[in-house]
Amino acid sequence: MPVGVFRLRLSDGSSRLARGRADGGPKELLGPGLTIDALLSHDGPDLAGVTRLPSAGPIPDRARVVAPVESQEVWAAGVTYLRSMEARAEESADATPYDRVYEAERPELFFKSPGWRVRGPDEPVAIRADSGWNTPEPELALVLDHGMRVVGYTAGNDMSSRSIEGENPLYLPQAKLYDGSCSLGPCIVPAGEVEPPFTIALEIFRVGAPAYRGTTSTSRMKRTFDELTGYLGRALSFPAGAVLLTGTGLVPEAPFTLGAGDIVRVAIEGIGTLENPVATVGAVDPAAATRAAPA
Repeated sequence: MPVGVFRLRLSDGSSRLARGRADGGPKELLGPGLTIDALLSHDGPDLAGVTRLPSAGPIPDRARVVAPVESQEVWAAGVTYLRSMEARAEESADATPYDRVYEAERPELFFKSPGWRVRGPDEPVAIRADSGWNTPEPELALVLDHGMRVVGYTAGNDMSSRSIEGENPLYLPQAKLYDGSCSLGPCIVPAGEVEPPFTIALEIFRVGAPAYRGTTSTSRMKRTFDELTGYLGRALSFPAGAVLLTGTGLVPEAPFTLGAGDIVRVAIEGIGTLENPVATVGAVDPAAATRAAPA
């Protein structure tokens, strides 16, 4: 299994980077001055070189793995798989915009989360209380340096309130950006450690039993990584790099909707497994029940 870079929260509240197998967790600390911001910025060391750095000691007791992101913004691409286009058309009163963007030269790109809002492994992702239809979206996340080069990969979950987005495409920010709407992890695998395509698996557990299982592959993407990153960097600069979710090819069929207490597991071959419990966030909307998934 490839080597990954983990971000840890220590018992005193400080952060440190660590190194370990992507499927086995962190095994040894890296130097105290090393940060993800430094690894992705102009002046920092190269992410690929992390595998060659000397160990700074064992993992301390009570250290926990957190999201592998610091000041980076998280962006997302939509309708990059045929299944995603079909699902977005199902939820929307007007399917035309999704048909058009799937075939268009310019991809759909939207802001997903600031780094400080991203949830890490075992932290709760959320469904909105004012949405009656909510699904996870398992996605490969590209880790980009300051020059918009793909220098690493991680697993991502782009939580989505499909009933809100389906009411009107202009509600996309409310459907996609809220507390607990994005998780990343468990680590960043340097691009030199693995090669696409990647198999992506989604499992959802309810009361301990499987409620959904599915797999796809990034080979089914209509758009290339270079195409997506090229458009993202056309008029935006990211001095400390960025993270770009590349879209989903796995969408549970309606009328499935997530509930509080569910467990969502996203596993990407060679990159690791991201698991999060589901919680509810926000004020209850009495009308939400009328906007549930279609039967």
